[in-house]
Amino acid sequence: MSDSPKIALEIIALSPNVAQNHSYALILGEIDGERRIPIMIGAFEAQAIAVALEKITPSRPLTHDLMKNMMSLFEITLKEVIIDNMQDKVYYSKLVCEQNEKLIEIDSRTSDAIALAIRYECPIYTFDRILDQTGYSLEAKEGPEGKRIKKTDSPTADSETKEGANSFSNLSLSQLQERLTRHLEDEEYEKAAQIRDEISRREEKK
Repeated sequence: MSDSPKIALEIIALSPNVAQNHSYALILGEIDGERRIPIMIGAFEAQAIAVALEKITPSRPLTHDLMKNMMSLFEITLKEVIIDNMQDKVYYSKLVCEQNEKLIEIDSRTSDAIALAIRYECPIYTFDRILDQTGYSLEAKEGPEGKRIKKTDSPTADSETKEGANSFSNLSLSQLQERLTRHLEDEEYEKAAQIRDEISRREEKK
């Protein structure tokens, strides 16, 4: 592993890749800087990340939830994720885990590593050489006061679909909660995200 200082990253955005169907752009950025890393990921990986970001609880464990459950069973904790290499436009990452007070490094796809990092709420790091090689600088576009974007155009957060906010106007909060529960049980996470957003909007107006 590199001896250079680690640079902390956060998730800036997750949105569809307009240049390629069924792929998404995951943007990571320096917490204390303006450099950004764009990572192209598949729809399945995007959903795994979006579900965790949106704090949606699936009715049954998704793959990364299962991984976390298994790690917990064997008393393995994910301490941090490090994006430590990039070759041919592919990022390589390591999971830094701890078991019985011993640190273990495990190679991982970056999308899987980030999906787990969100679930463990652990830090994500990289190095200057990675940012210099593949990153770009950009004026902060994270919204007011530079806060991290959590609303995404991901597979679980599209309020402009047919079952948008307008279709919920005649439903009470209790009816929305019932629908939310049903969609989660049916693993319809996109619809669940739309209903959750509508519930949040109503609660903010109180």
